[in-house]
Amino acid sequence: MTVASHIIELKKKHEHLAEMVEKAQRAPGSSDLQIAEWKKQKLKIKEEISRLSQN
Repeated sequence: MTVASHIIELKKKHEHLAEMVEKAQRAPGSSDLQIAEWKKQKLKIKEEISRLSQN
């Protein structure tokens, strides 16, 4: 897998997590812990995309 294709996959994962967070925040009774975990995952992915993009 090339770096470019890896970045594309990471961006897809980031977008999917963003959608999950958005839906969960709109739904009553959503788990704040789950939302926080998804946000942490999003941040890690964003940092990895940034790191890979600099190389």
